[in-house]
Amino acid sequence: MLRKFYEMFSNDIGIDLGTANTLVYLRGHGIVINEPSVVAVNQKTGRIVAVGAEAKQMLGRTPAHIKAVRPIVDGVISDFEVTEEMLAYLIGKTEKMSKKLIHPRVVVGVPSGITNVEIRAVYDAAKNAGAREVHIIEEPMAAAIGIRLPVKDPVGSMIIDIGGGTTDIAVISLGGIVRSKNLKIAGDRLNNDIISYLRDEFKILIGEKTAESVKIAIGSVIKENFMETEVRGRDMVTGLPREVIVTDSDIREAMLPSIYSLVEGVREVLETTPPEILSDVMHRGIVLVGGGALIQGLDVLLNTIIKIPIYIAEDPLSAVARGSGVVLEDLEYYKELLVPDYDALPPR
Repeated sequence: MLRKFYEMFSNDIGIDLGTANTLVYLRGHGIVINEPSVVAVNQKTGRIVAVGAEAKQMLGRTPAHIKAVRPIVDGVISDFEVTEEMLAYLIGKTEKMSKKLIHPRVVVGVPSGITNVEIRAVYDAAKNAGAREVHIIEEPMAAAIGIRLPVKDPVGSMIIDIGGGTTDIAVISLGGIVRSKNLKIAGDRLNNDIISYLRDEFKILIGEKTAESVKIAIGSVIKENFMETEVRGRDMVTGLPREVIVTDSDIREAMLPSIYSLVEGVREVLETTPPEILSDVMHRGIVLVGGGALIQGLDVLLNTIIKIPIYIAEDPLSAVARGSGVVLEDLEYYKELLVPDYDALPPR
């Protein structure tokens, strides 16, 4: 009776709290928000000026008193107050879409292997942002549920979630993570590789936003079709604006050292995986999710090196948010897959 009462008068919200983007799933409506994890703060008044896409437009373009910040760094909260404000904004925006009387129940995805203190920070931020009940799930588990892998069966599944700040490599069986590795090699690291490469090779300085645009436009890890794009930045010799033509081979050369480190991380997880589960993984393949799964040729490169079939999930960007939505549909069934009760965690 109580559950039915809450279902009638309260929303269920799933949040993929990512370094680059935050996605929000509203039960009964699907994914309703997909916004960059950026907040613009007025430092004179301490007030939030903009959140999400509007704030991302301000990155690198703000006056001295307005600061555009990314409160999530490497998958964990770096600025607690700003994260709280961002979550309050996202939950408030979601609540307006489906007005209910009682505060919502929230499931939040976090990277695997983060500390109890970092989990507590996420829990407190969601609570203070207006959630009635907060449940936390590890992102590779949520992504596996989102793409309908048989996570509760005695069958080994392997998933690689390449996000903005971190890459989660996980082997899942019987409702638990058997082996996992969390790497700080992901979208942001590749952007920095591109910035460094253009600075060293072309003597031109570009911003993070430009680097990401170049990566999306012509980034690839194997040689396929010839691609090129114009890049505008500041000439490091003259200090004046300059435009250069950059090709796919330049971007490939910039990104490959980090990509090979990522492949090495996958190899390390496979080396410690029990043989029975490894045979399942060889048979069923490895699934790529997250924004990094869209890098051209990454599946082919991984397949060539580790000799296991690689599949890119359908709509890889939303896998974690969809998984948190599936968990919300039947919280009792998936309860054992959630991070253990936070009351057992040390206080912040």
